Amino acid sequence: MKNGACYTGNYPNLFNEIGITSEECEKRINETFETMFFDPNERFYFEKGSNMGYMLDTGNYDARTEGMSYGMMMAVQMDRKDIFDRLWLFSKTYMYQRKGKYQGYFAWSVSPDGVKNSEGPAPDGEEYYAMALFFASKRWGDGDAPFDYSEQARSILRHCIHQSEMVIGGSPMWNSTNHYIKFVPEAPFTDPSYHLPHFYELFAQLADKSDRPFWKKAAIESRKYLQIACHPQTGMAPEYAEFDGTAKHLHNEGQFYSDAYRVAMNIGLDASWFGRDEALGNIVDNLQAFFSENTKLGDYNSYMLDGTPLEQPALHPVAIIATNAAGSLAAAGKYRLDWLRDFWNTPLRKGDRRYYDNCLYFFCLLMLSGKYKIYI
Repeated sequence: MKNGACYTGNYPNLFNEIGITSEECEKRINETFETMFFDPNERFYFEKGSNMGYMLDTGNYDARTEGMSYGMMMAVQMDRKDIFDRLWLFSKTYMYQRKGKYQGYFAWSVSPDGVKNSEGPAPDGEEYYAMALFFASKRWGDGDAPFDYSEQARSILRHCIHQSEMVIGGSPMWNSTNHYIKFVPEAPFTDPSYHLPHFYELFAQLADKSDRPFWKKAAIESRKYLQIACHPQTGMAPEYAEFDGTAKHLHNEGQFYSDAYRVAMNIGLDASWFGRDEALGNIVDNLQAFFSENTKLGDYNSYMLDGTPLEQPALHPVAIIATNAAGSLAAAGKYRLDWLRDFWNTPLRKGDRRYYDNCLYFFCLLMLSGKYKIYI
């Protein structure tokens, strides 16, 4: 696995394989970013006061650590320090927990006015915050707190694995025995889409030195975990899962649902940065084949892991198209290029549910264009 961009500096543009030029990709990236952040009708980034901003979940009308950290990662990839700092200052001002068992974590949901809807954190937000902050430190340099990006990132990671040692009543976000990220700190189960081995590989270079072996092990174990969590025929991952890989029902009857779509995207980025893992690539091959052979483009349902469709329609069909396409970075199957064409021809989602679909759309567009880069 030494042929990824982390080692070679080469980020492949897969769209070139279907005749899309790099100039066309650059134009699409800039137009997409402009729409999401500044179009008066379609944006979901909003500025607050003179120095803050937030990403609005347009379906739930809140700001989530998921979206805030996503927005920061988008901003650092696009070299927009102004947007990055606004999102980070909002996060530190309104979402950061300064006392109690969640001290050092971020409340996962607040209103646009900054009022907490929940005290608890969501670990996927924390890991994206940390990675975006490390990248910002490299691109722009550290400033005065809270813009001392690298120290902020290390502090987040410190809490993520040492919370029970640092805070009375606190629980860490990673299980210390199996090295798996948890759905929430108190949960004895996980969310497969939270597993980002490509981030953990970098944390193993950037976190506190004493914690680097933990993150290296987490990368190894997360790749193994995805192999047991995803269905061997359909490639589908469950939205939530036990530590042994079996699906866990929480909020939806279906098992392959919103969070789970991100797994293919994550496998694709891991392949781009650290090289293709054949077993993970096979998961994407199976997933692409299932959708290509059993569905019409964009007409999706909630599914059981074996592919049995339920009457519940997919809430985020554009996200499925985008993430299945991003999986082509790891895929070797016969539908690999078909998904690239379908994604390229799919527009951004409009309407109240556009936030989640379009966040994943933008990340996948960056990945497939060779523009989702490592800065360390």
